[in-house]
Amino acid sequence: MSDELLRELRPASFAIAYRMLGSVTEAEDVVQEALLRVHRAIKDGEELESPRAFIATVTTRLAIDELRSARKRRERYTGDWLPEPILTDGESDPGRHAEMADSLSIAVLVLLESLSPEQRAVLLLHDVFDYRYEEIAPIVGKSEDNVRQLASRARKHVAEGRPRFTTSREQQEELTRRFFAAAQAGDLGALEAVLAHDVVLTGDGGGKVPALARSLNGRSRVARTLLNWVKLGTQIPGASMRPVEVNGGPGALLLDGDGRLIAVWTLEIGHSQIQSVSSIVNPEKLAHLGPVSDLAELLRRAARDGRVRARAVGE
Repeated sequence: MSDELLRELRPASFAIAYRMLGSVTEAEDVVQEALLRVHRAIKDGEELESPRAFIATVTTRLAIDELRSARKRRERYTGDWLPEPILTDGESDPGRHAEMADSLSIAVLVLLESLSPEQRAVLLLHDVFDYRYEEIAPIVGKSEDNVRQLASRARKHVAEGRPRFTTSREQQEELTRRFFAAAQAGDLGALEAVLAHDVVLTGDGGGKVPALARSLNGRSRVARTLLNWVKLGTQIPGASMRPVEVNGGPGALLLDGDGRLIAVWTLEIGHSQIQSVSSIVNPEKLAHLGPVSDLAELLRRAARDGRVRARAVGE
């Protein structure tokens, strides 16, 4: 019974931990420790009135502690920090309802980074996981009034940072199709047509591989940069782009000729335009998705081969 219960509790624990931390690796560590504590409690004969409440409490407290130490590491992070992406393709419902799915998006997870650990926990537990304020108070060690205040401030901050976009599923799919078709065809005009005038492009290489030093803003700059990246990709033998659902929204895997992962792209869509594009190329943030390519080596090899071909033509 214990093993079966732990298997049942794992998804709920990971759902909280990942949204709290934005890292699959850190979330898995928290989940393992939380499940271990459940196992110990059962082994010691402790009566768990509500295993769901117990795992939520332990996971949240562990995640708050982990987030405090993670933030110190992220302050020293090279370039822009983006969450570790997760693939949600094939899931009948990546979140149970709209708030659950929305809370997975890269844009929201980045916004949550600017909240205090307690604000983040309260907002997620109440608005995403449907916990009542009186249930959340003992989890975060605050009074119910304080919890309500934390939630209100956090909600206001997120709303200011990411206004609500209204775009139907059909519109999202059409914009996504047009975006990737234009990118792969190298069609600047078609690409600009689907981008918002103030679109933002963010890259995360973590200092491990080449990436943007800082985010780019503006339709023309972003479109030209994306097409330059795609052009570079065509120099890698067998490279391909495979559209997938990433963190509950549209995205793509960029693969080398051996099917190894080069990058993950995600799109934020609203008001019938693409509002932001995120490119995650830090190999440490992609390893949980499968074999990762050596992007720096691929680019060096492509540049070397290009020079050799140029000399051959000149001869």
